Amino acid sequence: MSADYPHLFNHVPRPDAASLIEHLLGRRQRSTVPMIEFIVDEPVVKAVTTNLFNRSWVPFGKDRESQTRYLDNLIFFWQRMGYDLMRYENALDFPGTSRMAQNTATNEIQNRSWAEESQGMIASWEDFERYPFPRVEDFDFFPFEYLNRHLPEGMGLALAHGGGIFERVSWIFSIEKLCFLLYDQPELVNAVTQKVSDLQLAFYRHLLELDRLTAIFPGDDMGFRTATTISPAALRQYFLPFHTRLAEMSHARGVPYFLHSCGNLLKIMPDLLDTVKIDGKHSYEDAIMPIEIFQEKFGSRTAVLGGMDIHLLATAPEADIRARVRQLIATCGPRGRFAIGSGNSIPDYVPLKNYLAMMDEILAQNQ
Repeated sequence: MSADYPHLFNHVPRPDAASLIEHLLGRRQRSTVPMIEFIVDEPVVKAVTTNLFNRSWVPFGKDRESQTRYLDNLIFFWQRMGYDLMRYENALDFPGTSRMAQNTATNEIQNRSWAEESQGMIASWEDFERYPFPRVEDFDFFPFEYLNRHLPEGMGLALAHGGGIFERVSWIFSIEKLCFLLYDQPELVNAVTQKVSDLQLAFYRHLLELDRLTAIFPGDDMGFRTATTISPAALRQYFLPFHTRLAEMSHARGVPYFLHSCGNLLKIMPDLLDTVKIDGKHSYEDAIMPIEIFQEKFGSRTAVLGGMDIHLLATAPEADIRARVRQLIATCGPRGRFAIGSGNSIPDYVPLKNYLAMMDEILAQNQ
């Protein structure tokens, strides 16, 4: 397989997170286009580390030995694939309702969990009082601390926890119940949102103490293909204040605040730029707005991260994927404040050969 992806297998990783951040903040443009990724599903990481680089795989267990070996493999993957930043997320546990659906994309994982859309765990003040909100003091921060101590020289740590404020609250209520409660019991929505916000901000205060921290990079999907999931006014009232506060905390620590958020967010982009003050935007879908057009509109005010459409990565021939990489580097690269990667993530249903083709072509163009 190495012969099919020569640039990927032959390059010598030299991570330089400091220059990446300078590039993305528009202070000093790199001569090559850097790579960035939001999530790489574990089956993909495992396939790369074991099948391509012959490392043994140890699942993340309850004992420190298995945890450290698992984290060592994550470090190896992010460095060996040529990234300057390793993104890692772990989460406070906010229980919600979900359903399982069969996943036919891979033999390794048989099911995927999907948020229940109609029934959540809080629908009344009584439910609110009974809900088992997590305690930050009970959370095990060992994985973050281990990564912070063992990153290779030059490599940065981009941190987040799973699920943003809107995702968490809509998970707790269910999206359908949330929409009703925004009108029927706005005080309850506010109470839950404030509680989740306070806990997550306390969680991030621990992460902001890590000395190798290079960026805060959370995900909070607030839209779908044609609009925001709830009204822009409701997002401004209940949910964007959390992002504003977290961005302020990040900036006070001296690190940028990058935001992953799926969907059509055009109606709240002024809020994200002027009020939240995001330093970079991630998640793009060509059916909503190709990244080139987004960069034309907003690239002078924020970094543009990713852009390789997931549908293309999942279904196109390798030649088309390589052509799209070349097009994005030629178009978006010279404008600056751009890092290339997927438009969303690398899920397990993206063929491994397609992911490798994207990475190989990026390195080829950067020679």
